Amino acid sequence: QVHLVESGGGLVEAGGSLRLSCAEAGGRFRTYAMGWFRQAPGKEREFVAAATWTGHSQYYGDAVRGRFTITADDANRTIYLQMNDLKPEDTAVYYCNADALSSPPGAWGQGTQVTVSS
Repeated sequence: QVHLVESGGGLVEAGGSLRLSCAEAGGRFRTYAMGWFRQAPGKEREFVAAATWTGHSQYYGDAVRGRFTITADDANRTIYLQMNDLKPEDTAVYYCNADALSSPPGAWGQGTQVTVSS
């Protein structure tokens, strides 16, 4: 059974940066891509970014393109989300997903809170 461990959330001022990480363990087969979603209070969960294990192609949601960068570390089965120029509207719980480009997505992490103050 896939187990995802997230870290790196926190409180930051607008314009600041944070880096999230998500380590995957226990999966028998490598999925096509891992990635991140987020959910703000009262809103639906939305796609943030994904990276493929083969070729390391990157995909981004419109709200974060140009500010966030996703990378994948094959050896450690870990993905990272570098978030720059953070805005208050980026405030949400960020969830790692083991199969982020599939519909429906794969296994979820426990979530990590990101809060951006204005």
